[in-house]
Amino acid sequence: MKYFFGLLLFCLTACHSSTMIKTHPLRLKPGADLRKEIEAYVKNNHIGAGWIVTCAGSLTQYNIRFANQPDGSKGEGHFEIVSLSGTVSENGSHVHLSISDSTGKTIGGHLLEGNIIYTTAEIVLQEDDSFSFTREKDGSTPWEELQIRKKGE
Repeated sequence: MKYFFGLLLFCLTACHSSTMIKTHPLRLKPGADLRKEIEAYVKNNHIGAGWIVTCAGSLTQYNIRFANQPDGSKGEGHFEIVSLSGTVSENGSHVHLSISDSTGKTIGGHLLEGNIIYTTAEIVLQEDDSFSFTREKDGSTPWEELQIRKKGE
């Protein structure tokens, strides 16, 4: 019974919070560039603090940057998208992609332009309007890293 009342209190608190989580389902069609389309959608919908919830689809070309490598690696064929994850914002995004080939060999890395949709990419994005994501150098690494700001603070 304690569990039930604790859960009820949590739900009531969460439901009356000022935080607004918005869901954005989208489908990319054959020939679309995965990264370009996500970036365009994020900019057109003014997503300031978002993330990728899920993606199922396929590619005919990939272009990803493997860990600690300066340039991307490209390939052509038929590939299943087995994972797409990361943060998205009109102020800059950071997305990783994993794909598998017809033998099940799986590779992954940083999503670059040049990942071309084969049949579809069914993507769900979410955003929280109480935050703002930016990418800035903060001295912790040589790169522009995610900076999270709570709006109103």
